[in-house]
Amino acid sequence: MITFSCQNEENEIIKDDKNSLTAEAPLYRLVERVAQNPTSRDNILDNSSCFAVVLPVEVIVNGQQIQVNNTDDYQLVQDAIDAFTTDDDIVNFIFPITIQFQNFDTQIIDDIDALEEVLEDCDEDEDFNEIDCISINYPITINTYDSNNQIASTVTIESDDALFDFFNNLEDTMYVGINYPISITNSNGQNIVITSNEMLEEAIEEAIMECNVSGLTLESVITDGTWYISYFFKNNVDQTTDFEGYNLTFFINGDMNVAGNGNDLDGGWEINSNASERKLEIELDGDLLLDLEEKWKVIEYTTTYVKLRLVGQGNGGNNYMYLSKN
Repeated sequence: MITFSCQNEENEIIKDDKNSLTAEAPLYRLVERVAQNPTSRDNILDNSSCFAVVLPVEVIVNGQQIQVNNTDDYQLVQDAIDAFTTDDDIVNFIFPITIQFQNFDTQIIDDIDALEEVLEDCDEDEDFNEIDCISINYPITINTYDSNNQIASTVTIESDDALFDFFNNLEDTMYVGINYPISITNSNGQNIVITSNEMLEEAIEEAIMECNVSGLTLESVITDGTWYISYFFKNNVDQTTDFEGYNLTFFINGDMNVAGNGNDLDGGWEINSNASERKLEIELDGDLLLDLEEKWKVIEYTTTYVKLRLVGQGNGGNNYMYLSKN
């Protein structure tokens, strides 16, 4: 549920306020991922993060019919799959079923052909997986300001689906500011009071590191293949186009190379870790790509992307660099 109220004072929301957000801001996407419908937790059923199967549902696995009433019952399906090594391990649904997408929209599926059609149309992207080890405690209020018509208002949001819908439909001309303090619940069930964008971002990143354990090491990921800069955000401005055409190669011995646009730069990389964070340090010859030469905090990574953040860079706030695999 979302409710709106108008503000009489236009200046209540200021574009350059440190707690304001636009659709281009990295925190905007993190909050959206916290709020979106968790679609990857049931992959044992549908093998897809594009949607989740609405429970209860009945499935047949290796001849065994299983009633899945709640998320705890996913283990029953896993046990049936693990019971034998000579079976097909296919999860067969008893139709009709209802599926729910990341934006909370639902669709009734009447047969296997309809399900396969949805799967074929899915455009899955790891960058859009939910962050489900942290939850926002509602209601919260958000101040909004439309720079196009200079109208300010306040929105009250009372659920994940309302927050996702609000963020997902945010216009490019809109600035939003979460009305702090708010509270979140972390993976340990603790309620934490959040008083700023910076604190919220840190809490979400901590949840990512704690709960998205893949078994991959950053060293093995970045030394496999070449990478390009798919997102670069500095001084609250998207500067990704400045790095188009460059390919980054990280070698196992700690050397690296950045090539493209008629340039070929050598350098080195190093990973430093402690109990609370991991950093990727990059050094390159010459002055051409000085913006890359930093000790970047590692936010998250998979086999196909690495997300980095540089904390507290002057008046512009944080800088961000996302690497995607070629």
